[in-house]
Amino acid sequence: MLQIDHDRFQGIETLANDYNTALMTGAGLSFIAAMLHLVVIVGGPSWYHLFGAGKRFVRAAEAGKRCPTLITLGIAAILAGFGLYALSGAGFLPPLPMLRPLLCVITLVYLIRGVAGPVVLRGTGRSPIFIWTTSGICLIYGLCHLVGSAQMWQLMG
Repeated sequence: MLQIDHDRFQGIETLANDYNTALMTGAGLSFIAAMLHLVVIVGGPSWYHLFGAGKRFVRAAEAGKRCPTLITLGIAAILAGFGLYALSGAGFLPPLPMLRPLLCVITLVYLIRGVAGPVVLRGTGRSPIFIWTTSGICLIYGLCHLVGSAQMWQLMG
């Protein structure tokens, strides 16, 4: 008969019980998105194209312009900041400045991008697959933040 060593998994139970799962998930997703942006920079122009950057952006990267790298670094930094605020809202990190209003802004950014993306990005040179996939991803990110923020609202003071 299989026996489970419950003491061995104590840390996992504590993580699941002490921190808000939705915001922890949102944080992880934001960090993954930030890392993917850094990977695209390392991968170069073909990776910009693969991950759905517009034609002008890819051509600028091919020409060795700094602008695509700087913009992508900026996006990665913002996404990492979103992740830090989600960790703070989840109770994993101490409260960051303006936690409640910034979590509202972060949630709105993801939700608006998710809902409006298919309309706003149509005709921009990006593929429909990219537009719908990234919009769906952003909607999921936004819903994680929305649910977690609602659950933790009173505790965020």
